[in-house]
Amino acid sequence: MERHLQELLSTLGLTPQGEPRPLSGGDIAAVYRLDTDQGMVVVKCDTAERLAGEADGLRALRDAGTRLVVPEVLGEADGWLVMEALDSGLATTGNDEVLGEGLRELHAVTAETHGWYRDNACGRTPQPNTSLADGRAFQRERRLLPMTAACYQRGLIDSRLRGRLEAVATSLDDWLPDVPASLVHGDLWGGNVLHTARGPAIIDPAVYRHYPEVDLAMLTLFGSPSETFFDAYWNGPRPDDWPRRQALFQLYPLLNHLLLFGGAYHSGVESTVSRLEAYQAL
Repeated sequence: MERHLQELLSTLGLTPQGEPRPLSGGDIAAVYRLDTDQGMVVVKCDTAERLAGEADGLRALRDAGTRLVVPEVLGEADGWLVMEALDSGLATTGNDEVLGEGLRELHAVTAETHGWYRDNACGRTPQPNTSLADGRAFQRERRLLPMTAACYQRGLIDSRLRGRLEAVATSLDDWLPDVPASLVHGDLWGGNVLHTARGPAIIDPAVYRHYPEVDLAMLTLFGSPSETFFDAYWNGPRPDDWPRRQALFQLYPLLNHLLLFGGAYHSGVESTVSRLEAYQAL
C-alpha cells in the first residue's frame, strides 16, 4: 500500500484490512474501496488541489442539511482522500421522489453572488469560481467564454462555431433573468447519483452557487430521471422556459466533455447551439 495513504489512515485511526480494490468510474481519479478495522471506506487518489476542492464540496453539500445522503469526508492529505463508503442499490420510484425533493432543498440554499470562495475542478478541468453579482455575467465570463476559448485553442472547434458560442454568451442579458444564486452540485450526471438503503446519495461534486438549472441540465444530458423526480422537484407546473434553460446549461458540460474526451462531443455542442439560436430567432 502506498506510504502516504498508510500515513493518512493511521492519522485517522484506521487500520487497513487488505489492499485497496479499484472501483469503476475512476476515469478522472483513481478510486478504491478499502476494508478497515472500522468498516469499509472509499479512498481516492488525485492531485491535492482537486481533492481539496472535492472535499470542500462534499462538506458544503452535507452542511446544506437536505434529505440527500452525502458521504462524510474522513480525511485528506498528500494526494489521497478518505471518505465514508456508501452501498448502492437499484433506483426506485420512492428514491426518485426523494431525489427531487432533496435537490429542491439544496437549491433553496441561496446567496447574493454567483460563484464560490475557491476555484475547484469539473473532472480534470480547472473551474474558475470568482464570484460575480450577476448570474448572466458569471455564466458568460466564468463558464461559456473560457471553455469556448479552451476548445478553440485545442483545435476542437472552428472559428465559426466559436463565434456562435460567443454570440450565445453575449445574448444572455436579453432573455435570462438574474436570480439569487443557488448552491449547486455542479457535476450532477447520473453516475454521480447513488441509490442507497438510506435514500439517494450524491457524490463527486464541483460545487458553486449559480442557477439551479445547472444540476437539472446535467441530470438530463446523458439520460433523464423519471417524471416522479420532476414532479417532486418542481412541486407545481414546470417553468415555460425550462427547455431553453436546459439547452443553455448543457453547453458548459458539453464543452467540457469535448475538451476532456475529444470530437465525439462536437455534434452535441453544435446541435445545442442551434437549439439556442432557434429560441433567439423567435
